[in-house]
Amino acid sequence: MTRGFYIGRFQPYHNGHHRVVEQIATEVDELVVGIGSAGDSHSTRNPFTAGERIMMITKALVDFDLVTYVVPIEDLERNAVWVSHVQSMSPNFDVAYSNNPLVIRLFGEAGVEVRQSPMFDRDVLEGTEIRDRMVADDDWQDLVPPSVVEVIEESDGIDRIQQVSDTDTNGE
Repeated sequence: MTRGFYIGRFQPYHNGHHRVVEQIATEVDELVVGIGSAGDSHSTRNPFTAGERIMMITKALVDFDLVTYVVPIEDLERNAVWVSHVQSMSPNFDVAYSNNPLVIRLFGEAGVEVRQSPMFDRDVLEGTEIRDRMVADDDWQDLVPPSVVEVIEESDGIDRIQQVSDTDTNGE
């Protein structure tokens, strides 16, 4: 049995992430999804709570024939011990998936096999683009799985991100 590990902030979980998980599912028997920056929420960059992101991912992955574990991983400002921190918060895993150069380096230095995944429609399927569309009240719903739309609506996520991205300056 092979268990993989895939970490991201998932702000929000979108169709690009979903396609990566679909690819990973062909290579592993089980997958641990790490919610990075789990302690961050209610900001333009990180509008959703760890619990909301867990709901997004859990509901989106229900149709995959893959045992998944979703675990929150709070930030640790010491890169040299980050992998051991992740490992302490996660079930054991055999291989990590990431395209982030720092994450690849840190797992590699810790002796963990790292596989990179293809990125899908990166110009549109990117968290910043989706959050910008939410703030501008533009179309974003087709960029995330339908279950994620439901979680965002349930949590009043659009109103939240619009409010926290607002400013109290007078424009001068």
